[in-house]
Amino acid sequence: MRPVLSESQVHPDVRDRLGGDQAYVTEVQNAISQYPVVVVGMAQNPFVKKARRLLLDKGVGFHYLEYGSYFSKWRERLAIKMWTGFTTFPQVFVAGTLVGGYSDLKKLLSDDSEPLLEQIRTS
Repeated sequence: MRPVLSESQVHPDVRDRLGGDQAYVTEVQNAISQYPVVVVGMAQNPFVKKARRLLLDKGVGFHYLEYGSYFSKWRERLAIKMWTGFTTFPQVFVAGTLVGGYSDLKKLLSDDSEPLLEQIRTS
């Protein structure tokens, strides 16, 4: 886990600005509590597209949340990255657990993972 600056090391005048806008984090938290598989991504990112295509090819339904592109909504994505500690997109959640990005998902959904696929499809 990553170290986090303790509150005593933050000047009182800036403490209320720590964490940024949590509305997007709350939106992701709500989605992962409602859907078995959630992909958080951004437009124009080829790895987000690959992750979504992989899930579709495997017959796995998912909920997709998109936050801007390389040219917009970087603050929203930064809040999500700070919350998860995962620095890239996509961020894929299965059963409420962050499993990683595209390459992690690809490994998770390899051909020998049929029991996992069935569990995801039926949940």
